[in-house]
Amino acid sequence: MRMWLLLNFERSSLRKGGHGQVRESFKEVLKQIDSLRRKPVRLREKAITMAHGAGGKATHDLVSAVFLEAFRNPLLEKLEDQATFELNGTKLALTTDAFTVYPHFFLGGDIGCLSVHGTINDLATAGAKPLFIAAAFLLEEGFPIEDLKRIVASMAEASEKCNVQIVTGDTKTVQRGKGDGVYIVTTGIGIVEHSVNLSIANAQPGDKVILSGTIGEHGVAVMIARGNLELEAKIESDTAPLWDMVDRVLKVCTKVRCMRDPTRGGVATVLNEIAQASQVCIRIYDEAVPIRPEVRGACEILGIDPLYVANEGKMLFIVPHEETELVLATLKRHPLGKDAAIIGQVEEEPKGIVLLETGIGGARVLDMLTGDPLPRIC
Repeated sequence: MRMWLLLNFERSSLRKGGHGQVRESFKEVLKQIDSLRRKPVRLREKAITMAHGAGGKATHDLVSAVFLEAFRNPLLEKLEDQATFELNGTKLALTTDAFTVYPHFFLGGDIGCLSVHGTINDLATAGAKPLFIAAAFLLEEGFPIEDLKRIVASMAEASEKCNVQIVTGDTKTVQRGKGDGVYIVTTGIGIVEHSVNLSIANAQPGDKVILSGTIGEHGVAVMIARGNLELEAKIESDTAPLWDMVDRVLKVCTKVRCMRDPTRGGVATVLNEIAQASQVCIRIYDEAVPIRPEVRGACEILGIDPLYVANEGKMLFIVPHEETELVLATLKRHPLGKDAAIIGQVEEEPKGIVLLETGIGGARVLDMLTGDPLPRIC
């Protein structure tokens, strides 16, 4: 239905009648989209599909209609990447994640370091210094011990570099053919030392959107490892721990509205989550989004938009206008933020919508990811 509305707008924009008529048609389309979004979430599927794990609209609907409905509480209702709470006067952050990426090894990383980095980055979005990680391993009968040792060694190296300890865990096994080698589930806990108020509901008109670097490398690297792409250029996953970079930003600017790492569903989906939670419009400029040419080319071959491709070493920041240059300069001084760029701004209307402004001056609605073009990417 929503795609039909967008196509209807594109057709109407080609009709004669001047820019005024186009603008009115666009407004009508946005009203219809908003009306659809305000309806209660209702799952149409009778069984789980791969799209339910892609981090896009299907995931959002599953979480809202099943998990949020059953477990509803003030902390969960925020739908952040982690929960923050106070315990005896200390502000803590808690997160949990599961990693099913296949293949387990790819250029630039593996499922081991990815599980550590992903946990750290979810804590970082709350401004939390990571302290401890718990890890559970679901192992399939027949999985090579040498591969398991390699994965565990990668986790150990990643956690040591970040001064994080893996302090507890669990192992379970399933019969041959009942799993896919190894899945890893992690839980992380961190301490919020900065005086910050971070939430995806904090974005305000006039704020700027900053992206810490180029997008799409992780998803493309995994697709190459699967043999789906044959490219001369070597594209490595961007998997990396972001706490040090985030810590430097918060030391100079505690007014950051929110941060999100655009993993499953990519930049487009994260921006939609922020726009809907804050009830604002986020306008992104297509030409301002940093994308390596070889990644853009690979996405064109695959027929997907880089804005929907998963990243594992990038952070999106929403910051007040007056703090933009300070945050951008701080990011650029960090190795993981050298390609940081201002990619858009927050506006008042239309509420809950992300708009992508193209190089030729047009604009289109950038919706949440629909379906799962790159399954099991993290």
